[in-house]
Amino acid sequence: MSDNTSSSQINLNFDNRCLRELPIDKEEHNFTRQVSGACFSRVDPTPVDNPTIVAYSKSALELIGLDEEHVQSKIVLDTLSGCKKFNGSETYAHCYCGHQFGNFAGQLGDGAAIYLGEVVHKDKRYEMQLKGAGKTPYSREADGRKVLRSSIREFLASEAMHYLGIPTTRAGTIITSDTKVVRDIFYDGNAKLEKASIVLRISPSFIRFGSFEICKQTDSMTGRKGPSFNKPQTLVTLLDYCVKHYYPEIWEVHSNNKEKMCREFLMEISKRTAELVASWQCIGFCHGVLNTDNMSILGLTIDYGPYGFLDRYDPHFICNASDSGGRYTYERQPEICKWNVGKLCEALTDFIPSSDIQDIMECFDVNYNKSYLSRSREKLGILHATEAQDKQDMELIKEFYNVMEANGSDFTNTWRCLSNLNFPTSENFKESHEITLTSLKEASSTLEELKLAFAPKMETRELQMFVQMAQMNPELLNRIGVGANIVLRELQNREKMAEIKDFSDEEALKVYQQNKWNDWLNQYVKRLEADIEGVNTDIKTLNTERRNIMNKANPKLILRNYIAQSVIEKAERGDFIPANNILKLLETPFEDHLLESNIDRLTLTDNKEESVNRSSVDPPDYSVKDEVAKLGNKPPTWATAIKVT
Repeated sequence: MSDNTSSSQINLNFDNRCLRELPIDKEEHNFTRQVSGACFSRVDPTPVDNPTIVAYSKSALELIGLDEEHVQSKIVLDTLSGCKKFNGSETYAHCYCGHQFGNFAGQLGDGAAIYLGEVVHKDKRYEMQLKGAGKTPYSREADGRKVLRSSIREFLASEAMHYLGIPTTRAGTIITSDTKVVRDIFYDGNAKLEKASIVLRISPSFIRFGSFEICKQTDSMTGRKGPSFNKPQTLVTLLDYCVKHYYPEIWEVHSNNKEKMCREFLMEISKRTAELVASWQCIGFCHGVLNTDNMSILGLTIDYGPYGFLDRYDPHFICNASDSGGRYTYERQPEICKWNVGKLCEALTDFIPSSDIQDIMECFDVNYNKSYLSRSREKLGILHATEAQDKQDMELIKEFYNVMEANGSDFTNTWRCLSNLNFPTSENFKESHEITLTSLKEASSTLEELKLAFAPKMETRELQMFVQMAQMNPELLNRIGVGANIVLRELQNREKMAEIKDFSDEEALKVYQQNKWNDWLNQYVKRLEADIEGVNTDIKTLNTERRNIMNKANPKLILRNYIAQSVIEKAERGDFIPANNILKLLETPFEDHLLESNIDRLTLTDNKEESVNRSSVDPPDYSVKDEVAKLGNKPPTWATAIKVT
């Protein structure tokens, strides 16, 4: 670690506009409280012992003007761990509220995140934030800390999503320490000591839907209210600030008409949110905690907690083990995001008529459907589509997902298979068809995997009780944390388990799966025939164009949950090399990483002293080739047992 770089040599161009233009809490002391009439509260980060760099993203740090030399310096290590401050940095925590799992929770705020300021670099402005840097006035009963597990997951997901082309906040560094905190991972009484760790998060803004709920009046369901319920001017100031600086084109035209300004502001947020969730659905990403306090006003993916990327396609996939009611399943994400847009509209009802809210909600539907269809056509390699073919293409897409669900197909690998298929008039069409069919079968589940997936999660008597409750008193069912959709899913899984028993052996299942894929491929081939009808371009050129489009829409690699867990376990033993190598792979998710040339360039260093804190006591037990193969393969059956809360 270099000590040559001083704080005076690192001149980040701080311009903390938020603190100049938004109301600040007058209380200077850091203690848990309700914060009225303010958007930010003054707070100092809490230092940690022996901060150690785990990993960093070169491209994310470049956004704020930090390079690799800076990251290796002690002053940057100290500042990005909360032990010291950059010149010009001002540290605050943001006040916001939120609807959590459908219910208004009142004041929440940055309980484990601290604003460092805004840096202007190359004419762009980014907010820097430390997550896990200690207590704030919004920490409630918590300690304001994050551990290595959650920090690695957030860091890798932020960067993976960026390179997948999904709008997201960025992560610059992970720093761990010798400071220990107590964590009960599954809330089952088995607490243990873990290392406090800090992530540098970077975004144009971390203002979220819940930021506008601080002025909410008493909620009829929960009895809670926003801390600034009697300070309406706070909302006016926040609205003007956000429109002026994040949507300047709206401000320029409508700044003198609050109603029109607010309408256009919400329309644009609705549009961006719809496009964002469409991109999630098309890449197989499940957020896990889509509360209003986790929704960005800029249409960015924000707050990575118990997220997950789909392995086996399951529309009812729940990535958050705490979501016992199944509110935030993969399938429900568009519905929930739209609901959250509605709650943002409610927070701003003083500025817009109810008739506008309906238009804003319809705007969500229109833009979601448009974006989803457009992205799906790219994934299918449909080059020439007309509006008249929208319904036909949506049916083709729907049936594709139905077959994936029936066959228990791997989401990422199945989509990637389709680029093997050439247009029907190609010389090698039959060969490409056979290759595609074989790949699709390989991406489907085995009998053992299906039995594991659809195994009963409830005792029969328990299920019968819940079914009766769902019919007689669904509200009571929700109150005990079991949503009606969870009961329905259990019933459906039992039906599927009964169907699986009809297969005498693995071969019988494979015949069934092949027939399913054959039927769908026949429809797909007809659509491809129509796609090039009347097109004069050379067929080889069309095949190349199609394959390029598809391979830029269908990643080869994603951050699979069990890979993240493997990286975490190694990091907890002091080996940070896997985290850095996985990051390198995730930076090019659409490439064929099985090429030797791509693997060779991932070697960080052969010198243990120069590597990023690689443990000499516990050397890594993996190779880069192994990790490449794992990222691109279906997960092992044991991976389904991994739970994230």
